[in-house]
Amino acid sequence: MNTVVASDLDRTLIYSAPALGLAMPDAEAPRLLCVETYERKPLSYMTETAAGLLAELAGSTTFVPTTTRTREQYRRIHLPGPAPEFAICANGGQLLVRGEPDRDWQRTVAERLASHCAPLEEIRTHLVRTADPAWLLKERTAEDLFAYLVVERPLLPDTWVKDLAGWAGERGWTVSLQGRKIYAVPRPLTKSAAVAEVARRTGASVVLAAGDSLLDADLLLAADRGWRPGHGELADTGWHAPHVTALDERGVAAGEEITRAFLHAAAPGHGRSPAPGGSGADGSAVDAAAAGG
Repeated sequence: MNTVVASDLDRTLIYSAPALGLAMPDAEAPRLLCVETYERKPLSYMTETAAGLLAELAGSTTFVPTTTRTREQYRRIHLPGPAPEFAICANGGQLLVRGEPDRDWQRTVAERLASHCAPLEEIRTHLVRTADPAWLLKERTAEDLFAYLVVERPLLPDTWVKDLAGWAGERGWTVSLQGRKIYAVPRPLTKSAAVAEVARRTGASVVLAAGDSLLDADLLLAADRGWRPGHGELADTGWHAPHVTALDERGVAAGEEITRAFLHAAAPGHGRSPAPGGSGADGSAVDAAAAGG
């Protein structure tokens, strides 16, 4: 059975110190492995148990890190096990093959965005013009594909994101609020579309997936089986699907349980579980997730 395992990274497989969720006494805390440094300081971790499981998983499946991070941000991460042949960055906008951007995929994405969406600069200009400096901390674009704001969440007006989503939706874009970040992403720019391309190239018969945020909803819906942790935007909104397991575990313990579930599901003889739902490359699942559906 040829299996693709596509997993979100931040707060799904790897965790910053504030996101670890170590609720147990210090003496009972798991040993941690640092998998990312930033500005010469440790930044992201997974449990040593999860690291061992992931190394085993990466050696027996096509493991595909699937992230909204830019390529530069992704390359700071050093996961255990063999280097992935494929990795997906920029929410599906970049497909890395043996660490290098795939030019054919870049052209495909550019054509889809040009055909179905307002240009990035129009969206970015609107974001900056309508954001209030009282709560706006940073504004950024990623890979010239999508935009996001970093905000003071307590000061953000309740209706601002909803109003932005309505405006952006008319222009072929989706909006999601994740922690302190507000993402504006072109509707065709999805993780699921890039994972489908990897599955096509590898001839995979099964796709397994995991993620915690609204931008992972399309990935989970398109997979044969999926898992989400007990934290994150999907958990907070009560998002669910029949073939997606909602775990109770939170924090780094959820990352370990997800890796264990991947390994068990990919074991020979475990078989294919058909997905009753799905989402195409138009990103409609993100809209459904935003509605908690």
